[in-house]
Order: sequence, then C-alpha cells, then structure tokens
Amino acid sequence: MRHFTFDQLPEAVSHLYEKLDNIEKFLEHLSNESIQKEELMTISAASKMLNLSVATIYSKVCRREIPVNKQGKQLYFYKSELQEWIKSGRVKTSLEIAKEVKLNPHSKLKL
Repeated sequence: MRHFTFDQLPEAVSHLYEKLDNIEKFLEHLSNESIQKEELMTISAASKMLNLSVATIYSKVCRREIPVNKQGKQLYFYKSELQEWIKSGRVKTSLEIAKEVKLNPHSKLKL
C-alpha cells in the first residue's frame, strides 16, 4: 500500500477520480453492448431455436413454463432468456408449488 503526504493528497484524489470516470465509461459501454446483443425473437424463431412446434410453445406459455414477453396478442422471446431457461433444467410443477405452499403456511405465495 502506498502512503501519501498531505501535499500529495489532492493529486492522488484527482488521479482516483480519473480512474473512476474511466471505469464508469467502460461499464456503460459494456452495458450498452449487452443491451444491443439482446436478440428479440418471435414465436416462430423461438420454435426453430428450441426445436419445438409453435403449438407446444403456446401451451408452455399458457402453463407459464417458458419465459415470455407479451405485447397485446404478440408473444416475444429473448434469446438469452430462452438459453437460461434451457440451462436451468427442470421447472417445478404446479403440484410441487402447491405442496410447498401447504408446507409453509407463512409463505407469501398464493395459488
């Protein structure tokens, strides 16, 4: 660790502010890149990606088994969310959720 004299403190603080500004700009740039890379897909594109029929996807949406964004009657899927959904593996069934709620009556979950 470096020790500063009282006279060196203003210069050191100025240097820290410059570094902090650079870090903020870098993080903002990374954030903007990740937002731009976020690919929005229609149900047909999601169907091709997941190798599932459109009807199967509609059924999974209805049962809330798959992450979806709905605007009016249109369904949209983010590629990254679908990839995370695939990676997450098994989703709890309605029965399992109901059992958890019954086992923990103080839970804020309601059916």
